[in-house]
Amino acid sequence: MAATGEGARWQGRNETKDGLRHAVWSDLETSGAGVGPVRSRIPDYVGAEAAAERLATLKAWRDAAIVKCNPDPPQIPVRRKALEAGKRLYAPVPELVKPFPFVLLDPDVLARRGIAFADAARSEVFVEVGEPVRFQEMRPMDLIVVGSVAVTRAGGRTGKGGGFADLELGIFRELGLVRPSTPIVTTVHGLQVVDRDRLVIEAHDSALDWIATPDELIETRTTHPQPHGVDWERVRPDQFADIPFLAELRAEIEARG
Repeated sequence: MAATGEGARWQGRNETKDGLRHAVWSDLETSGAGVGPVRSRIPDYVGAEAAAERLATLKAWRDAAIVKCNPDPPQIPVRRKALEAGKRLYAPVPELVKPFPFVLLDPDVLARRGIAFADAARSEVFVEVGEPVRFQEMRPMDLIVVGSVAVTRAGGRTGKGGGFADLELGIFRELGLVRPSTPIVTTVHGLQVVDRDRLVIEAHDSALDWIATPDELIETRTTHPQPHGVDWERVRPDQFADIPFLAELRAEIEARG
């Protein structure tokens, strides 16, 4: 079944990954494990709350004071738990389409304003109530949570195909906002964990350190070297056209040398 809607514009960039995404989306649909529409997006699934609970048992999670989390529905419980635990949370504007790329959610500020954490964890709310921030204004992060369509126990990951997670991580590295040791984690349904040979980690990919599912916590022990920054030659013309601040940010980063 071909992708429809806005996600279809990302098809054809990597046909192998396209096929894997469609297979995973189909598995979620036919099994009944998917929640709502799953195609052309980071899919929501039955057990997302349980996966978030497993993630919260990690020492790296408990120790993290500043967390970045993707904006998608299956990570709503992750974002809520971060706020409940008193963590400052960076959440990206979906698809980076506003003049500012991220919002900062400070649980103390939200509490003073009377904004429930369960509401602030939702993208349609946090974009309105969070503090807009530019990449250059962000503080170093202790834990990175990314959304995934398919993952492997070796640390491989693919999202919906838009390239937003890899672009964000590349910019973080360029600006010194993540260290080589900063854990990269995700929460998924067990059906999204696929055999290693179905998802090869490429040089520009950021590998996962931990995967939380409703049933298990997977330490990947990846040996894949993380990229050092943005491979600007791989950033596509449509990304420069659709992301308002990207060309200016590239010029600033390159001017720093």
